[in-house]
Amino acid sequence: MRGLQAEGGTLIWREEPVIELAEGQVRVRIQAAGLNRADLLQKAGMYPPPPGATPILGLECAGEVVEVKGSSRWREGDRVCALLAGGGMADEVVVDGRHLLPVPDQMSWADAAAIPEVFSTAWLNVFELGGAVPGEKVLIHAGASGVGTAAIQLCKALGNPCWVTLSSEEKLQACKELGAAGGALRQHGISSLQSEGPFDVALDPVGSTYAADHLDLLGVDGRWVLIGLMGGREAKLDLAKLLVKRIRLTGSTLRTRSADYKAGLLERMEQRLWPLFASGELKPLVAATFSFDEAEAAFAELASDKVIGKVILVR
Repeated sequence: MRGLQAEGGTLIWREEPVIELAEGQVRVRIQAAGLNRADLLQKAGMYPPPPGATPILGLECAGEVVEVKGSSRWREGDRVCALLAGGGMADEVVVDGRHLLPVPDQMSWADAAAIPEVFSTAWLNVFELGGAVPGEKVLIHAGASGVGTAAIQLCKALGNPCWVTLSSEEKLQACKELGAAGGALRQHGISSLQSEGPFDVALDPVGSTYAADHLDLLGVDGRWVLIGLMGGREAKLDLAKLLVKRIRLTGSTLRTRSADYKAGLLERMEQRLWPLFASGELKPLVAATFSFDEAEAAFAELASDKVIGKVILVR
């Protein structure tokens, strides 16, 4: 079995032994895999896989079930997508059966592979940890990213007006077409969004750059969910504002969560969101597809910061 790994900043296909299934596991023949910024960081040596996880890149994939061990809802031939701690960029992957979701009828492999990581991240951090309820305003940073475009769609579908920050007018227009009410270009600063606030939830993969702004943009009892550090890890904050507004700052990662936690998250997502995927109200935004043998080009495309949505590897 071939798997894509990173070594010294270079992508390398390696032959890996076939893994025997344990109870409750499923073997999936991979047809498509989504790229995420975590993969870029792992390639650069800045984000090693969690202990016990495979060094093969890829946090989400879609494919066909080819083997099942023990009692399971899955059968050979089922079309599924998977949330992974690694291993999606390979010929096949062995995964906890609870971390699979059914691919909606008529959905392409590329679209299916664009769902698990970004929609679970958006759902978890805006609606579960962020506690957004219908009518509350949401601020989404990096709005044109995979997670950002997923969060915009979720907000539109679930009744939450949302605003975005991003890097270009082209991206802003695309986000408005998805359902964002407006936004700000990061190079001009984001303080102009105060006129649209106060916001109830902020989804923040940036960190330092916008940290102080959140204390002005969020309202009383606002929830600031930090999911990344693209803008740096150190910030100076006026804690009096945090205190007076009762702002809740939550740090959140998904990759290192326990198997049981991920299983529960995906179960809740399937119940709440899968009817919306089936109806077409939710649809992953695929910006570009590359063959698995074009992985270097796919990584370069994602790193260019010009992508609106997801980059996907396909067979």
